[in-house]
Amino acid sequence: MARRIDVTGAGGVRLAAWEFGDPPKADQPRSGTDAVIPAQSTGGRDGRAGAAPGATLGAAPGADPERTCGVLLLHGLMGRASHWASTARWLSERHRAVALDQRGHGQSEKPPEAAFTREAYVEDAEAALEQLGLTPAVLIGHAMGALTAWQLAAKRPDLVRAVVLCDMRASALGSASQREWADWFKSWPLPFATLADVRKWFGEDDPWVERPHPSRGEFYAEVMQESPDGWRPVFAPEQMLKSRETWVYDAHWEELAQVRCPALVVRGLDGELGRAEAQEMVRVLPHGEYAEVVDAGHLVHYDQPEAWRTAIEPFLDGVLAP
Repeated sequence: MARRIDVTGAGGVRLAAWEFGDPPKADQPRSGTDAVIPAQSTGGRDGRAGAAPGATLGAAPGADPERTCGVLLLHGLMGRASHWASTARWLSERHRAVALDQRGHGQSEKPPEAAFTREAYVEDAEAALEQLGLTPAVLIGHAMGALTAWQLAAKRPDLVRAVVLCDMRASALGSASQREWADWFKSWPLPFATLADVRKWFGEDDPWVERPHPSRGEFYAEVMQESPDGWRPVFAPEQMLKSRETWVYDAHWEELAQVRCPALVVRGLDGELGRAEAQEMVRVLPHGEYAEVVDAGHLVHYDQPEAWRTAIEPFLDGVLAP
């Protein structure tokens, strides 16, 4: 079961927010062996100790329906709220967890004239927190969603209790990266005849795939919709490029340093965020901690859902404890 709640974002753009309240299914590892290096505090600049132990997030039957804290989950570029379903169901056993389809994504509006700036994405998340009554909330973001999370935490510390930042770089990526993405979108063999073709291309045939990656194929199958001539993405690639160009040319260390709440930086061992940069992010964060998930790539929470939960649970136990 999933419940949709409409939110009005920046410029009046209609956004779809989702609560996944049914019990989680037993997740099997999508590849390899689940393994995790748990959250560790490097002290940050203020020398914060590691997260205090607390009750586990799984609630006993009959738990108080009034959640102890709100959680907003923010997907990455090209993602959608449903990619967080497993995490949201796990969290919803104890807390109110809502996943947001961001502008241009999922079932949210995609107006051609809408702004796809960093400011718009941050204002959308801010509006969602306030309209859904989640504040002060924990923000959990993947990739672009992680950047939105720490930018919002820097802008509105009164709304944010803590942040979990999954596989997002703080360094500038540069113009070459943007050109590569534009060329990559052009290489997609659209339309796909079947969802099986989607899974195969993104999981095996895509030149960016070094070895077969079934969960990547599944990830992209979730963002396709059937059209008269076959299967096409629910988003407009040109809007994705517009969204991306608003962060790739700049570094984001200054805003990271302004995040005063507890923050956990998580990376997949084979993801896009390198260990050295991740640990520097933890050092820059005033209250930073670090965790990495072995046998996971960029899609950490999707590749290894059980190990992902193991990685973030100690941190959440500390910041979500009553």
